[in-house]
Formats: sequence, C-alpha cells, structure tokens
Amino acid sequence: MQSAASARHLLEVQRERAERLLNGVRAGVLGLLAIAALAYAPSLTPALNRVNVLVLTPTLAWTVAQYLIFYRRERLPSWLSIANPLVDITAVSAIILGYALAQSAALALKTPIFLSYFVILAARPIASSTARAALVAALAVIQYAVLVQFFVMSGRITTTSPLAAPGGSGVSLLDESAKLLLLALAGAVATYATAWHERLAISYFRQARDREQLEARLARAQLQTLKLQLQPHFLFNTLNTITALIGVDPRVAERMVSGLSELLRLSLRNAAEQEVPLSRELELLEHYVEIQQIRFRDRLTVTLEVAPDTMQALVPNFILQPLVENAIRHGIGPRAAPGHVDVRAYRENGSLHLRVADNGVGARTRRSEPSGEGIGLGNTKARLEHLYGTDHAFSAQGGTDGGFVVDIVIPFRPRAETAGA
Repeated sequence: MQSAASARHLLEVQRERAERLLNGVRAGVLGLLAIAALAYAPSLTPALNRVNVLVLTPTLAWTVAQYLIFYRRERLPSWLSIANPLVDITAVSAIILGYALAQSAALALKTPIFLSYFVILAARPIASSTARAALVAALAVIQYAVLVQFFVMSGRITTTSPLAAPGGSGVSLLDESAKLLLLALAGAVATYATAWHERLAISYFRQARDREQLEARLARAQLQTLKLQLQPHFLFNTLNTITALIGVDPRVAERMVSGLSELLRLSLRNAAEQEVPLSRELELLEHYVEIQQIRFRDRLTVTLEVAPDTMQALVPNFILQPLVENAIRHGIGPRAAPGHVDVRAYRENGSLHLRVADNGVGARTRRSEPSGEGIGLGNTKARLEHLYGTDHAFSAQGGTDGGFVVDIVIPFRPRAETAGA
C-alpha cells in the first residue's frame, strides 16, 4: 500500500508537469484558432463571428490567467487537471451549438471542430488519473449526444441517407451515431491507456524499490562478510600467541586470555553495526594493544594521538585494529629492535583523517600475503569502497623515514547527526 501511494504521488508530480506543458500547447492552439477566425472573418456572417469571439475569448483568457495566477506556485491546484479538459470540451460543444443557432445545425455538425474532442481525449493518459480521464470521456460523449438530440427534437436538422448527407443540407442519423460510437471508443481507449499507465508506473516503482532494497541487502551482506573475515584472522593470530606462551609463561598467557575475552566482548557488542563512534573503536583497539604489549613486552610502543572533537565521529566498525595488527605483525615483528606504532585521528576540511604509521622494516622488506596486501589492507580498502564509494581516500605506502604508513580520509559525520536523521 505504501509503495502504491508513493508511486501515485510521483505520478501526480509528473502529471502536473504535463499539465503545465499542455496549457502551453492549449494557448498556442487557441492563438492559431483566433488567427484563423480573424482570417475567415470577412467571409463569415456577423453571427458566426460573434460565436467565435464569445467562445475563443474567454477560453484564451482562462488559459492565460492560469499562468498569471497559478504557474508561479511550486504546485498547481489539483482541480486544474479536471477543470481544463472540461473547459476545452465545453468550448467545443459551445462552438457547435453557436454555429447551429447562428447558421444551421447541419453546418455545425459537419464542421471539423468535432475532431477537437479526440485531441482533448488523447492528452488524458499523460495528465489525468483514470477516474478523471473516464469523467472527461463521458462528458464529451454526453455533450455531443445532447447536442444531436436537441437539434433533432427542435427540428433544426433534416435527416437524410448517409449517401446524400455529405453533399446536401441534411444530416444522417446513422453518421451521427457512428461519430458518437467512435467518440465513446476513443474515450474508452483514453481511459484504459490512463489506467495502464498507472499500473505500469506502480509496477516500475515497486521493481525499482525492490531492486534498491536487494542491492542494499547485498551491500550489507558483503560488508558483513568482509568484517567477519577480519575477526577470525586476528583471533587466530592471538590464539597462536597464547598457545606459544602457555608452556613458557603461563601467567602472561592467562593475562592474554583475559584481555582476549574483553576484546571479544567488545567485538560482539558492535557486531551488528557497520559504523561506530571513534571512541568505541579506540576502546576496542586499546584492549588489542594491551594483548600485543604483553606479547612483545618492551619491544612495542603504541601511541594514540586523537583530537577531542573526533571522538564521536563515525568510523567503519573494526577499522583500526587490523591496520595496527598489520603494522605490528609485518612491520614490528620481523625486526629485533623495539618498534613504535603511531595512531592519529584529526578533523580537517570537513573530513576525518585516520593514520596508522610504524617504524618497522618498511614497505620493501615487510612480509605480506601472496596478494601483496594481506587480509588487513585488502579488506580495509574493500570496506571503505562499499561504505563511501568515491567519497573517501586510502593510501598505504612506505614512510619517508622508513616504516609503513596507512592514511584514510572519510567524511566527518558526528554520531548525533546520524541519530537525528
């Protein structure tokens, strides 16, 4: 129901645009008719000229008035989409009636102005709802039928055969019945086309909405897969370290198990979220660093330089830990001397900058996965691409003084802004 209502709302917006265009076409057609009336005026009787003036002048005035009164508004009144075709049909009927009263009913019924009914009906599918198209179609048939019946009952026309009617002064009732039938069929076609147009629009809207939802679910599933790919990776590495320490230093191994338990608790708390405040990400990182410092003892120093105004900025969940792990495992681990990892976060020009730098073995000699990036860096690039598209920057390269540096730039979005959205 909600999708159908949304589709109908979009249809109304498009129909309003069509009504604006149609009113321009109406003004142009009426202008041409006025010029034609002026050109034919010398050859017409004064009575017929009065009919043209009495019908064309108010119709053209109404069309121009719409521009002056309504077209500066953002939305047109909804009743215009029914008022305009009713005015147009009534104007056609008025010309036919006026010609009949001023000259002859036979002339009025044979005039090509009758074809204007079909032109009006043809515009209904793009500018009216189904109900309004049906109303306009019914009005056209009823008005013309009433005119024919009035002319017959008042004796203003003489009936003749279909063969004699075109060249004579009479009118064939069979011809008029055929014209009414064609008019009714045209109205039915216009109404059906409008209904089909509505169904097509609603169906397309639903398919587009379903496709968007499917793409969103797929993107979430891909992000979740990438995130879950990281967690067993760091867990496997940590458990390997604990296993190695059990026989050598059980007390240190016990401390690492305790730290790992807290780290897993924090990971599970954030498992369902794709983005978390930086403060929460740093809390998880600190527990991971504690575990690694137990392992490396004095060989590892980690510094956090975080600007206070970035603590509530949203970052991808589990984004810093794999980068720090990558720095420790591939940069600090292979070297015998003590190593340092620096984690920075600051705001600049509406963006959040994250940097993880180490003074390890450097880009050329550091060990990595066969792909050349490893799970940590490759996974991070993929997640950033999914979450931010082109609205981010990522670089991983050797530092100017050795070591390795990873820089990430993402949009700065405070947690409160998302919560209020």
